[in-house]
Amino acid sequence: MTWLDQIITMLEWPLMQRALLAALLVGAAAPVVGTFLVQRRLALMGDGIGHVALTGVALGWLVGNWANLAQHDTLAVPGAVVAAIVGSVVIELVRERGRTSGDLALAIMFYGGIAGGVLLIKVAGGTNANLMAYLFGSISTVSGGDLWWTAALAVVVLGAGVGLRTALFSVSYDEEFARGSGLPVRFLNMLIATVAALTVTIAMRVVGLLLVSALMIVPVAIAQVFARSFGRTMALASAIGVAVSVVGLSVTYWQDYPPGATIVVLAILVYAIAVTLRPLIHRPTPHRDPHPDVPDDVLLATSARD
Repeated sequence: MTWLDQIITMLEWPLMQRALLAALLVGAAAPVVGTFLVQRRLALMGDGIGHVALTGVALGWLVGNWANLAQHDTLAVPGAVVAAIVGSVVIELVRERGRTSGDLALAIMFYGGIAGGVLLIKVAGGTNANLMAYLFGSISTVSGGDLWWTAALAVVVLGAGVGLRTALFSVSYDEEFARGSGLPVRFLNMLIATVAALTVTIAMRVVGLLLVSALMIVPVAIAQVFARSFGRTMALASAIGVAVSVVGLSVTYWQDYPPGATIVVLAILVYAIAVTLRPLIHRPTPHRDPHPDVPDDVLLATSARD
């Protein structure tokens, strides 16, 4: 069987069709939000939201168990969405009011979210295998319902990130300037936090809640090596996110590797290659005198002194 036949066989498998579509959507949406987080110097915010989302997953399991649903994880994604949005808004409010540092708020979310999630999923009757699937991703378990949730949330994320990129960039770059320009700074800050929360929830099936921040940030870091403007950085980062997600997932079709970890490691390898090649791509241009017929001031001063 040739490589082309193997690829066609992979694409004909319904499970891989759902997985590839999910990877494509997540790979496109996550770096769009990551571009704003990098600009705001909140690259680790995705980790904090991810830990809080685990508590939402466990609450969804618990409610599904109490409601005697056929599948206890039916409400896992909605629970993660609600918990992630609440957590992101709390982080933003704490950062805005300045009562404690953003780093401390993130740390509290880290520990409280992960501990609450582990405890509640045990109370809900879940197992360590269920927990690992959400922490590190389990693309093979993506159902049709999960794919619809992913598609809907990805459309919202891309619509907000791309459609409002000028206003969101202004707030991310300089809040005081944005406020002076008449922009609704608080609303836009909350919008960024909410979009980041939605991004975490749509990516948890692909790369897992512990690795989602890497898919949001690393493609942006790669794009910054080559792009010179905010818009180009966002577009290139989104393309890189799609590429590493689809390629990484395709690798796991032939090799028994964890998809989330494979995608993140591939993205980091691409970043390492980009940084290595950067001196060759961006060679410093030699200085050229714009007025070669006019003597330099230094030469004139030296001649006058002599």
